[in-house]
Amino acid sequence: MIGSDTRGRGFRAGVARVGDFLRDHQQAIKTMQWIIVGFYLALLVIPAALPLPDRTASVFNNLTVVAQFAFWGIWWPFVLVSIPLLGRAWCGLFCPEGALTEWASRHGRGGAIPRWMRWGGWPFVAFSLTTIYGQLVSVYQYPWAVAAVLGGSTVAAMVVGWLYGRNKRVWCKYLCPVSGVFNLLAKLAPWYYRVDAEAWRAPVRRTESINCAPLLPLRNMEGAAECHMCGRCSDYRGAITLSPRSPEMEIVHVAAGSGWQTLLIVFGLMGLAVGAFLWSASPWFVTLKQAIATWLVNRDVYWPLADNAPWFILTHYPEVNDSFSWLDGSVILLFIFGAAVVVGGAVFAGLCLADRLLPVVARPGVRDAAGQLLRSRLEGVHKLAQGLIPAAGAGVFLGLSATTLTLLQHEGLPTGWANPVRFVLLTLALGWSLRFQWRLAGLRTRQPLRRLAATTAVALGLLPFCWAWVLFFVLW
Repeated sequence: MIGSDTRGRGFRAGVARVGDFLRDHQQAIKTMQWIIVGFYLALLVIPAALPLPDRTASVFNNLTVVAQFAFWGIWWPFVLVSIPLLGRAWCGLFCPEGALTEWASRHGRGGAIPRWMRWGGWPFVAFSLTTIYGQLVSVYQYPWAVAAVLGGSTVAAMVVGWLYGRNKRVWCKYLCPVSGVFNLLAKLAPWYYRVDAEAWRAPVRRTESINCAPLLPLRNMEGAAECHMCGRCSDYRGAITLSPRSPEMEIVHVAAGSGWQTLLIVFGLMGLAVGAFLWSASPWFVTLKQAIATWLVNRDVYWPLADNAPWFILTHYPEVNDSFSWLDGSVILLFIFGAAVVVGGAVFAGLCLADRLLPVVARPGVRDAAGQLLRSRLEGVHKLAQGLIPAAGAGVFLGLSATTLTLLQHEGLPTGWANPVRFVLLTLALGWSLRFQWRLAGLRTRQPLRRLAATTAVALGLLPFCWAWVLFFVLW
């Protein structure tokens, strides 16, 4: 036991030294960030100035394909993987948009952050709009679409940085399209900056003031959801320490959830995103489009069949015989929203049923009036929704990695191993989410049967989500 305690203290001390190392090497981190910015801008701008690659192009002879593989084959899928492993270290140490918006804020006008920007729904809205728009302009295939989606986001980040805050990352905190996703996944990280309240009140040493770029209330920081893991606050006042923790600690004991986070998990990551990944492979999409086209032609309505939209509204590359008609765009939207309703709706129904099977969330001062009871019930649903973060995150990773596999196949590499790996990952993520449901139910009742019933209700709600991936990977 003594040896185990000694090793545990040594491990914690080693983790704390990592935080101190990041604090002491901020200039080197900034240099690295600017190198990443250079590569990012080159991959964004140069392919947009080149002709579209032909079918013989590969990562060995075409920069556009290199950029495509870098962004969608490696960058975004494995950034997602890094968040539950390392927290939001990507945001604080590597993200080019974060570095650029903070730089712009340092040299900008430093205005006050407007009230509209603080609205809690932006993470869900920004993620949804970016996901949908990316599908309409074929962001995974064409460099101009990449420039519009990623480049537009980068320009907006710099403008917001220049207008608001002083040396801060206002864009990252409130408007970044993936900040809400990273916020959720970081709750699974096995590391966080722990704040010692007693040491804060009576600091054993003083340090110079620090700049928390993502505008966190350091004194009250409890988890890793919003922290960018940059290390600037390490050992501040002798009270903040990078520390190991259970990956389940934040969701079970800290995160209460909210309506907007539930929307992002259930209808965003598990609904809209599923539709966005599935529509291009679905025979249902083709059948629906043909049925609507026939109905239009029979009534002499032809304008929806025209493919004359500009590339920044709908995919339009006639030189490679790839252009979307107005009907294509409409059916894509219909398919994506339909998936959100069917898949997300089933998941939400499972959460609501599970919540009904458990005792009401107790809050001091809550009366039995219908309005008060409803708000209390919704709080229970939001808390249970937090337990679905592993499954939701795994789904987005699997969808993005489909592009990785397509690019590997184009290069002639074998991908027969992919489906077994996919289903192992999905099974592990679903198992973890159901374990969370069991633990979260245990916060409200000690009765095993009620906990099992609630967990089973959530599992039933997940069936359409699981079936969607079977269709995508096996049947279609």
